[in-house]
Amino acid sequence: MTASEGGESGHARYTYRLRMSSTALAALLAEWDRCRWVWNQCVVTSRAAHKAGRECGPAGLNRMLTGWRAEHGWLRGGAAVPQQQIIRDFAKSRAKALRDIRGRLPMRQRAGMPKFKKKHLAAPTLNYTRQGFRLRDGRLRLAGGIELTVVWSRSLPAEPSSVRVFRDCLGHWYASFVVFTQVEMLPTTGQVIGVDWGVKEIATTTSDDHDLVHPEHGKKVAVRLARYQKMMARRKPQRGQAASKGYRTAKRQAAKTYKKIARQRQGTARKWAKAVVRDHDVLAVEDFRPKFLARSRMARKAADAAISATKAELIHMARKHGRILYLVTPAHTTMDCGRCGARAKHALPLSERTYTCTACGAVSPRDKNSARVMLLRAGLAPAGADRIRLDRSPSDRAA
Repeated sequence: MTASEGGESGHARYTYRLRMSSTALAALLAEWDRCRWVWNQCVVTSRAAHKAGRECGPAGLNRMLTGWRAEHGWLRGGAAVPQQQIIRDFAKSRAKALRDIRGRLPMRQRAGMPKFKKKHLAAPTLNYTRQGFRLRDGRLRLAGGIELTVVWSRSLPAEPSSVRVFRDCLGHWYASFVVFTQVEMLPTTGQVIGVDWGVKEIATTTSDDHDLVHPEHGKKVAVRLARYQKMMARRKPQRGQAASKGYRTAKRQAAKTYKKIARQRQGTARKWAKAVVRDHDVLAVEDFRPKFLARSRMARKAADAAISATKAELIHMARKHGRILYLVTPAHTTMDCGRCGARAKHALPLSERTYTCTACGAVSPRDKNSARVMLLRAGLAPAGADRIRLDRSPSDRAA
């Protein structure tokens, strides 16, 4: 079990839609072509160094970038900041892949070595540090004379330290600013809550008012999405041929539907997490990793539930508002009693939805019992059906 407690400050991302002229769009795509070329050169250099048994670090790649810029005038015509940043991204990606290989992780869990970025497949992404951009008169000015209009849906809490300019699958451009933020402390409530993850109900808690029922955002548009996918299948171009207008239209409609589903899931998770954090001081959350659900009969419904995204939103919201959150190991949570802590001799089958303790005789819904087990394992003992009391002092918590 691990615990996290909100500190005094942290970093957060604020993302905004971008509007740009045709001139700015052409300049951005030209900048991306230069950065993509740098990335591909890093791939070539890294593979050659690996075959020769040499180490290829970011310092050596930066020295090579200086030589590449001196050799190619068209590369020197672009800003140096995004080219340096893409080398750092390459180094991070390669280092992660090497750690996975040395850690002997299974192939399906490895990040994989960096590959070539193809022109029509790789989504443009440009990173700029503070030396590479300015905010003036509400507009974003990038190195190289590129000026973009930002749709300020909300104000920035502080001066940004970096910005990422990227294009999504629909062709929309966004600017994601990294800012230094302070923790927004909420009034204390004296309440604690246990959270258990599931499929029928995404989150079952010790408070009936904070249970998160499965909204089924993906199921509601499944028929429409299937129609777009059938249109794509009928119009799929042959290898080497350009896609037809009907195929591109169906592909765009499918992408819009997927993005709408993702935003609905994120919105539902944020609203629920905000309510839980606002009404409780301490959270005991199951550290659930639902990868095994992808290989079960519940894969589609589990994917639509987006348990991992909801859990991430809850953790983020707790840190943002300085709440204490415990991540509890999920092992044997369906076998333990949420009242006395006794463990059953056999695991309950999924069809059995009621938990009955053979030690104390407690009877409760299976998921509600698991939520109470989270409180017990975090050192927060239930005092009754509705009221919860803190069982140990703050000094005893895990750091």
